[in-house]
Amino acid sequence: VQLQASGGGLVQTGGSLRLSCVTSGRSFRRATMGWFRQAPEKEREFVAAIKWDSGRTYYADSVKGRFTISRDNAKNTVWLQMNSLKTEDAAVYYCAADYEPYSVLSSLRLPSGYDSWGQGTKVTVSS
Repeated sequence: VQLQASGGGLVQTGGSLRLSCVTSGRSFRRATMGWFRQAPEKEREFVAAIKWDSGRTYYADSVKGRFTISRDNAKNTVWLQMNSLKTEDAAVYYCAADYEPYSVLSSLRLPSGYDSWGQGTKVTVSS
């Protein structure tokens, strides 16, 4: 299984970025996909997730209304559209896949709820 994240970069406060994560090796359409982020000296935290079956989306309170997660099963890709970026959004962003089709909902907000991880893409937000 491979997850390749991209799209990070430097952006000013209030700007936008779109992260992408392309997967290979297992059935993408049956994977719940998540985005997490980790800032220096902080723990990895949940950002957003999208279920494989319903397509329902979940967000951390800190990004709700600004970030949008979406997926295209035909392209084996999940995106994270990030708008109105703040300095506190700066972090390395990781995509993750949960291939367990019947995971409990509480697990999708936890790093331990995911089987596979991408390498991370860095987002820097300047004030």
